[in-house]
Amino acid sequence: MLNRELWRQHPETLEKALRDRGSEANLPALLAADRRFRALQAELDAKKAELNRKSKEVGALFASGKKEEALALRETLGAASREVDALEQELAAARKALEELELTFPNIPHPSVPVGPDASANRVERTWGEPPRFSFAPKPHWDLGCELGILDFERAGKVAGARFAVLWGQGAALERALVTFMLDLHRQRGWREVYVPFLVKRDALVGTGQLPKFAADLFHVEGTELFLVPTAEVPVTNLHRGEILPEESLPLRYCAYTPCFRAEAGSYGRDVRGLIRQHQFDKVELVHLATPETSYQELEVLTGEAELVLQTLGLPYRVVTLSTGDMGFAAAKTYDLEVWLAGQGCYREISSCSNCEDFQARRAELKFRPKGGGKAQYLHTLNGSGLAVGRTLIAILENYQQEDGSVLVPEALRPYLGGLARLTPEG
Repeated sequence: MLNRELWRQHPETLEKALRDRGSEANLPALLAADRRFRALQAELDAKKAELNRKSKEVGALFASGKKEEALALRETLGAASREVDALEQELAAARKALEELELTFPNIPHPSVPVGPDASANRVERTWGEPPRFSFAPKPHWDLGCELGILDFERAGKVAGARFAVLWGQGAALERALVTFMLDLHRQRGWREVYVPFLVKRDALVGTGQLPKFAADLFHVEGTELFLVPTAEVPVTNLHRGEILPEESLPLRYCAYTPCFRAEAGSYGRDVRGLIRQHQFDKVELVHLATPETSYQELEVLTGEAELVLQTLGLPYRVVTLSTGDMGFAAAKTYDLEVWLAGQGCYREISSCSNCEDFQARRAELKFRPKGGGKAQYLHTLNGSGLAVGRTLIAILENYQQEDGSVLVPEALRPYLGGLARLTPEG
């Protein structure tokens, strides 16, 4: 949620941000709703003040013995009180309409974000590692995994339908090894590991910006107010909902594993093959809570932590700053980490690292108390994948494949697989 004073005093700033993002959020409707809300608030305040003044006047008349005048004036108070009640109801409806409109507005991009309509305007910041070269035509993971007997889409379809996968044997062990490896790496470097619910309430999704904007992309548990998590960002960011944290405790750096569940509404026809875009996938998430003064330093720290996972696994990647038109709804700035996939001959996103500034904090009431005391302030929230586990598995299969159809296991993962150095056909 945006700072009201910003768009009240500088609507042109929000207008430009919406234009740069290609957003259809209705600024004239927001400003009109706000004018109505403030006019009703002013009218109600005036009515209440008048009612209070007349009530005191009635008391004074009774005290001075002017009973008839007091009774006559008191007769008018009932009508005035009913007017106040009606105005309060009208104001409540206007407040709700304003708040619902506010929730449809995306965050304002940071000045360093490239302006553009889509991914074509993204800016490559740096690359790491060299894409592997092969003496043979490298295969995509959907062929490799099936030939190894570790990846099964057909049986997953029997159980759950399209966009699900079954991992067998070494594939299942590799998925589990990646989760543990990532959590161990982050935890050993100072991130606090947290295990969170995989179901969340509506308020938690509103707090991080998934609702109401992305309702069609969520799985709702029928008959309840609970939703399956689309990312660990949702439960972890909301852990301190409604709290005021001491500045001395910041930054807070958390890591968490969850499965993630997404309906992928609107993505039909995209990435239909393999594990790239599934309804269910594993992810290790990094979440930081920071002061406004340090949040962009924290964005670099968070991004570097996700990069370290790729470097430790020896996976080539690049870091890209997303443009205004390609950036997520809640983000003020986002770095995408794109890993090289040899079997597909391209870079693909494996992590998005974002600073949401105070956008989520305002929705979830996340505040801190400055060291020197004074009024509580909204903190800044950051999140990023550290990493998307399924896509990391894809990158290992495609980049470490051998001509005989086997796949080498990165050194860092071998202790998590009982020393296994190579995936070979099974089943």
